[in-house]
Amino acid sequence: MKPTFSLRLRIFNLNCWAIPYLSKHRGDRMKRLGDFLNMESFDLALLEEVWSEQDFQYLRQKLLPTYPAAHYFSSGVIGSGLCVFSKHPIQEFTQHVYTLNGYPYMIHHGDWFCGKAVGLLVLHLSGLVLNVYVTHLHAEYNRQKDIYLTHRVAQAWELAQFIHHTSKKADVVLLCGDLNLHPKDLGCRLLKEWTGLHDAYLETQDFKGSEEGCTMLPENCYVNQRELEPFPFGIRIDYVLYKAVSGFYISCKTLRTTTGRDPHSGTPLSDHEALMATLCVRHIPPQHTPSPTHGLAERSRLVSILKEAWIELDLGVAQARWWTTFAGYVIGLGLLLLALLCALAAGGGVREVAILLWTPSVGLLLGAGAVYIFHMQEAKGLSGARAELQHVLGRAREAQDLGPESQPALLLGQQEGDGTEEQ
Repeated sequence: MKPTFSLRLRIFNLNCWAIPYLSKHRGDRMKRLGDFLNMESFDLALLEEVWSEQDFQYLRQKLLPTYPAAHYFSSGVIGSGLCVFSKHPIQEFTQHVYTLNGYPYMIHHGDWFCGKAVGLLVLHLSGLVLNVYVTHLHAEYNRQKDIYLTHRVAQAWELAQFIHHTSKKADVVLLCGDLNLHPKDLGCRLLKEWTGLHDAYLETQDFKGSEEGCTMLPENCYVNQRELEPFPFGIRIDYVLYKAVSGFYISCKTLRTTTGRDPHSGTPLSDHEALMATLCVRHIPPQHTPSPTHGLAERSRLVSILKEAWIELDLGVAQARWWTTFAGYVIGLGLLLLALLCALAAGGGVREVAILLWTPSVGLLLGAGAVYIFHMQEAKGLSGARAELQHVLGRAREAQDLGPESQPALLLGQQEGDGTEEQ
């Protein structure tokens, strides 16, 4: 590769809020989104919450002259909602569906039915291998009583691990999406600290857009104003994150957001704001490549975050096991009740009453069985993530104790994406 090599990438990201039959002005917004993307001609457009494949196909046809490559990531009952449009050929793609994604009995929230996932695209640009990730994590709904916090932390860790283990051959890593995490939330800190990804909003020298880079604003007519009452400027939960491996340097030259309205028509494209970033990648001569070693402060911060995440997952495991135990007791009582009803029906004395109670008793037993199975799966999923964190935490503590001269491949892999098999 030439020493003067440089590459500019223009990136677009938006949570489209395109729920069939529920989202307001969905058809009009999809049309205006397509017109805007064609006019701007980004290198990559990454979208979330495109729940209808018909909407994807509509955009696919509309954007075909400008973005010849596209892919929709299918998963769950109603889909992941993730899709991407690219000016450049897509060499490979795959996806990973998160192990935990809410509760099936919380039907009004619907996340469990969506099959939230992370999608991966591999692009080859001028000899550069670019791994592009797009994702959408579980929604928060109630910040004061966040029953999904553990699941979102587990998803953030799973996402970080997926990026770590699939980006070893990449020169540049790019992650875009709706993380449903505030910048200082545990999941966001865990993701950035473990992967070494940089936040475009914090790194760019040229930002124009909403106050504090927020991506959900009170000024947006589609936003639930009550949800944003504690946040007068809005919240920042959508991100463009990136990093380059040794030998390359990446920077965010410009970052733009919409500000509660379409840049041209004035009507918002979604209840979220769009992110538009210009990234520049250039080659660094070997003698100018910065050292990947971590200082004491960085290692201490990593250990602290890993420990905080382990504690959160441990609480989640205990909660899931409590529900499993409770459901087990209900199943036992249900079986005893059914046995009693069978005995009463056979006796003939209160046969009619026994028959009337039979159906709700069976329903109770089946419901308790479903709760038992689900929370047993939840406990195992959280236990697996907790075990990974515990192992990584132990290795990180070893690195902290050994000092900078003896860092294990664990920490080097965080920045270099090396070939370490085990963390």
